[in-house]
Amino acid sequence: MAGPGRFIVVEGGEGVGKSTQVPRLAASLRASGREVVVTHEPGDTKLGAELRAVLLHADDHVDARAELLLMIADRAQHLAEVVTPALARGAIVVCDRYEPSTLAYQGVARGLGVESVERLSEWATTGVEPDVVVVLDLPDEIAEARVSVDRDRFERAGSDFHARVRTAYRDLAPARGWVLVDADGTPDDVAARVLAAVSAAVP
Repeated sequence: MAGPGRFIVVEGGEGVGKSTQVPRLAASLRASGREVVVTHEPGDTKLGAELRAVLLHADDHVDARAELLLMIADRAQHLAEVVTPALARGAIVVCDRYEPSTLAYQGVARGLGVESVERLSEWATTGVEPDVVVVLDLPDEIAEARVSVDRDRFERAGSDFHARVRTAYRDLAPARGWVLVDADGTPDDVAARVLAAVSAAVP
């Protein structure tokens, strides 16, 4: 179905349920007859997969600035290969993580500074902004309990780090227009809240 593309980003800290809610949202949007492209950061290109392996599973210490630059490199490639072409042909793009993750994780939790990280990310994105950002929000103790036993490098960063990430999302959301969605409840309940949050942006 022809029509303007829409860019929807689903965000949140570890354990909030993004992997459950992203496919549910995509299925609901496909029911309207639109093409829906589901994607994620980091890692949804050939180059990105290699960067993701380093970012999530490196055995050696990764400097915070190096981590940020790898994230930004992944984003630039992801936009060029996946997001921008899909938007150009009128698809709805549902992306698991985008620039808000970088602001929360590297800007705040890693202490690199939101403004510096934002400037670098904006340079890499060449002005491609989401139509809506949904941030799944859970109390810290519930989210921490949901994180899998087999943890990646970010999931192993510790409860204090995770708490800083979740607080960052809550603090940054109002000024940037991100929609905080209560992620506590059944998957169906949360899916309904997410769909309601994006409905205004998707004709």
